Amino acid sequence: MIRLRAHSCAPAPGQLCESPVWDNRTGELRWVDIRGGHIHRAALDRAALDLTHLATVSLAPPVSAVVPCISGSVLAAAGDTFYRIDDDGTAMPIAVIPLPDDGIRRRLNDAKVDPHGRLLAGTMSEEGVQGSAALYRLDPDGALSTLRDGVTISNGLDWSPDGTVLYYVDSPTKRVDAFDYDIATGTFSNGRPFARFDHGEPDGLTVDGEGWVWVAVWGAGQVQAFDPDGQRRAIIDVGPSQVSSCVFAGPDLDVLVITTAAEGKAAGEPHAGRLFVCVPGVVGLQATPYADVGLVRSDGR
Repeated sequence: MIRLRAHSCAPAPGQLCESPVWDNRTGELRWVDIRGGHIHRAALDRAALDLTHLATVSLAPPVSAVVPCISGSVLAAAGDTFYRIDDDGTAMPIAVIPLPDDGIRRRLNDAKVDPHGRLLAGTMSEEGVQGSAALYRLDPDGALSTLRDGVTISNGLDWSPDGTVLYYVDSPTKRVDAFDYDIATGTFSNGRPFARFDHGEPDGLTVDGEGWVWVAVWGAGQVQAFDPDGQRRAIIDVGPSQVSSCVFAGPDLDVLVITTAAEGKAAGEPHAGRLFVCVPGVVGLQATPYADVGLVRSDGR
């Protein structure tokens, strides 16, 4: 078992930092602070193992996830709506999730792009109402499909290096599930438990080039890594208890960037809400950008 420790980075802490994504084309990291509606950008100093904040774009909160687009824009999940945000800060709504009108407060949560350029994004209720959430797919032309319902807190997701296995988290189940993924159709089947957690709940996750699954464990203050057979192989101690997500960053994709939160009792913990880094000795996978080439701007261009 490998045991490592992460250290905190320079950017100011947020309240609920999430959805870190590295864009190799720009050499920048993006992440969100959900409660503030902020989308942050930072550069990675590989020698110093630190991040330098570059800029922030804000939308009406909550903003739960951000991904790069093929066009050079970014796609953000905010409330019940997906927005494409251009370089000048213009935010164009792309699609709205058809949330049920049953009095339950829901919002979008974690999101990631599949190997074919489609976005998978889930929802959650603010009160954690059991079975009230779902997982959706946003196609390159803006069409929405419901992939799974009866979820409670739709959270981390990523794919095996060959794209044939989807790893997916419904946090209250205290496990990561694996599914056979059909890259051609963007659908999945044959769900089975992949990794279970006795302490804390799995949140965001990322897959490295060898197929290990690195899972942020909310409430445990750790990132835990599992080999493709589901065996726990590494633990990274982060510090703050509310570890929310992680991603491999840097020109060689060898630096694991970890987001944390400062919600509730965790607000008083040292460095809660900061970003952390660690070099675990493995290399990650490049993020696939959302294939927004089929979208049309609201002004017709």
